[in-house]
Amino acid sequence: MKIYFRILQYAPGYAARILKFFLYAILGVVFSAGYLALTMPMLKVLFDPVVSSTVPDLPEKFELSKAVAEQTFNHYFIGFVQQYGPHNTLLIICIGIVVLIIMGNTLRYLERLTASRIKVDVVKNMRMDIFSKVSSLDIGYFNNQRKGDLMSRFTNDMSEVESSVANSLKSVLKEPITLIVYLTVLFTISYKLTLFTLILLPVTGGLVAEIIKRLKRKAKQSQESMGRIVNILDETFGGMRVIKAFNARNFILKKIDDETSYHRKVNLSIARKNELSSPLSEVLGVIIVAVILYYGGNLVLGGSGELEPQQFMGFLVFYASMIQPAKNFSNGITSLQKGTVAADRIFRIIDTEPAIKNKENAIVLQSFNDSIEFRQVGFTYGADMVLKNINLKIERGKTVALVGPSGGGKSTLADLIPRFYDPTQGEVLLDGIGLPEYDIESLRRVMGVVTQESILFNDTIFNNIAFGMENVKEEDVIHAARVANAHDFIMQTEHGYQTYIGDRGSKLSGGQRQRLAIARAVLKNPPILILDEATSALDSESERLVQDALTNLMKNRTSIVIAHRLSTIQHADEIVVLQDGHIVERGTHAVLVQQNGLYKKLSEIQKA
Repeated sequence: MKIYFRILQYAPGYAARILKFFLYAILGVVFSAGYLALTMPMLKVLFDPVVSSTVPDLPEKFELSKAVAEQTFNHYFIGFVQQYGPHNTLLIICIGIVVLIIMGNTLRYLERLTASRIKVDVVKNMRMDIFSKVSSLDIGYFNNQRKGDLMSRFTNDMSEVESSVANSLKSVLKEPITLIVYLTVLFTISYKLTLFTLILLPVTGGLVAEIIKRLKRKAKQSQESMGRIVNILDETFGGMRVIKAFNARNFILKKIDDETSYHRKVNLSIARKNELSSPLSEVLGVIIVAVILYYGGNLVLGGSGELEPQQFMGFLVFYASMIQPAKNFSNGITSLQKGTVAADRIFRIIDTEPAIKNKENAIVLQSFNDSIEFRQVGFTYGADMVLKNINLKIERGKTVALVGPSGGGKSTLADLIPRFYDPTQGEVLLDGIGLPEYDIESLRRVMGVVTQESILFNDTIFNNIAFGMENVKEEDVIHAARVANAHDFIMQTEHGYQTYIGDRGSKLSGGQRQRLAIARAVLKNPPILILDEATSALDSESERLVQDALTNLMKNRTSIVIAHRLSTIQHADEIVVLQDGHIVERGTHAVLVQQNGLYKKLSEIQKA
């Protein structure tokens, strides 16, 4: 229940709303019980038209007892029958039943409307909380998680939570009220018969509880399997070119068939248990009714007056009316168990503490003035030491290129600057202050990043260039596109800057996508640029256009350039050569070529 109440906290003012829900539910149940209770005097009128000619006196003193209540009721009821006759009394009772039904159902509508409002608020706010948390987590978190599993928690798990909230409010919280009110009425009719009935109920409850316990375990397996299925689908749709190129369709089909077969097996097990609970409880309920009929019938036939025929009929009506709420309660508990399993998976994300977060009273960075400095920086990823004893100072306005063999630590070094990661040893400083001292958003505001893979969105060209910025003028976007050598090809598209570019920019070529990413960086106008192999995946013509755009972009900025093609960084102010996490060489292109070291070797390999 701890998880359940945590779910409810996502509805603003949930305590007052739950109280309102209970109020509507209680009044609705009371009115429903009222019209059922009216069936007993109605039966008395039907079965005994010649009601006693003597009107019982009112009790001498008021007491909270069944005898006093019956004597008071008979005084007014028999008096009413004698005054207005049985036919008019029956008519009044029927009208009373209709009025009570209308009032009860009106309150039920208000109760369900309150529950629906709580549900939609919970779902909306919980989804926003998940997204807010996920978007605040460090890059390293996503390297260790399946994207499909995260998507499954946004979709399938949230659907389970939504269903759980709706069913639990209507069944788990409301139906006990119904059962308590009806049991109270049953006790007033015959406490012996009610106690006899309650002795039989634990049999049903025990069997249903065992089914629910097994359902919870299977529900967790089902949710985890769905996460793996979504992950396979995401990888398949994203890698369709490779799948077709390597004739791997059958391999993928087998992979997803194995997972969906497992998911089918688990869901079939859930369905068997879920569907068993309802008929099992119904069969047991009928058996209990048969036993009650026998025992209660004997009380009536005994002639002791302990239980009158109309009371016994009323008892059966109330007991029969309890069966559906009891079944609803059982099904609601089942849904609640599935929902709490799904919510637990969601809360595991929400409760994850980001490795990169702001300090209290973090400094808001207004501008970059002096330098970026690495002091004795080391970085460990898992068991591997990726960077070792890095000492490097990048002066404002300078261009520093990072080169070296793959796996040398170039991208990791660059990722430390915008705090995608924090070093495990040493520190990175900006203007002489450690990066953790700065507010993260203000730190990243002074930086622009262009990567090898252009990250674009299924939106218009305009919105992709203006991504993350507000109140952007059209002329500023056009200027940025011109600087990035993108304006000409944009104007050749169907709707110019309002053209949709497809999923991840699939309607554009690699060079066009890269120039849009550069235009985005130009529009942001950051003083610090990080270019991570921005031209390595392009053909010669696209590379020339992109390189020209990068040259325009880098003017009067501090630039950190990662490049495999050494021809693109020969004019850098300093070239830093990384190998196995160490800085092995540094200097200008001319100096490094003369040193006859790793840089010269790499340069000669590329010329060959």
